[in-house]
Amino acid sequence: MFERVLYPTDFSDVSLHALRHCIPELFKLGARELHLIHVIDITVTEFEAFELEGVFREKLEDIARELREMGINVKTHVTIGIPSIEIAETAQRENVDLIVTPSIGENAWRQMFMGSTASNLARTTKKPVLLLKYVREGESFKLPVECSGLFRKPLVAVDFSKCSLRVAQVVKRFLEHVESGVLLHSVDYGGIKELEHNIEVAKKNLEKLSRGLDGKFSLEVMVGTASQAIIGTALAKGATLIVLGKKGRSVLKDLILGSTAERVIRDSKLPVLLVPCD
Repeated sequence: MFERVLYPTDFSDVSLHALRHCIPELFKLGARELHLIHVIDITVTEFEAFELEGVFREKLEDIARELREMGINVKTHVTIGIPSIEIAETAQRENVDLIVTPSIGENAWRQMFMGSTASNLARTTKKPVLLLKYVREGESFKLPVECSGLFRKPLVAVDFSKCSLRVAQVVKRFLEHVESGVLLHSVDYGGIKELEHNIEVAKKNLEKLSRGLDGKFSLEVMVGTASQAIIGTALAKGATLIVLGKKGRSVLKDLILGSTAERVIRDSKLPVLLVPCD
């Protein structure tokens, strides 16, 4: 399991909801150490940032005390700078296994162009990022799956590059909690004459990859756009989580061309575990 978890909070309603209702479930599954971080955005607060540091440190400690009463080992960090960079650097320095951050429904797509912390972080960090896709329900928030069952039925998308090996390594971190999953590859390359051959090769490659995952995964080869195949199959199979790799760090290229990872983050209603492969 992911033992050291980093959770960035901006003290928004959805952030506090996930912190109090979802994060404790991850610790029941085997997480051992929680790093809470709040970054005072220097680009917004400018000179007031240093005056606010004490205020936010006390606020973060209040939340940490709540979690410690639940038996969670919590460490707090308050820094000043650009949030996505500060979070990524803290994740490296503390050698965390996973970064968890919530997002709300359709806002995730709009924020991709506005430079949200969550989307910028997903593109810059070298650590896996779990994006919790919440929807607002009245005064509260809801995930499409219970946090306690996040890893129960994952859909894992692979492309047979070196990145796929990295994705498989990350899946092994929570393999003990998997009841049944799906290994998926989408054939969106080659001509019509090559299609049947490419499908057969993909099936054999999936079989090889699945051997290291204790036989807990069924195999699916789809034809068509990868992002559509991933999201559609996840819904059809009742997946609880989508896991896929992220390659490349060209923000402008990703936004203009629409990488598979970016499209899945944008369109999926399920939580997404993004694995960096740089």
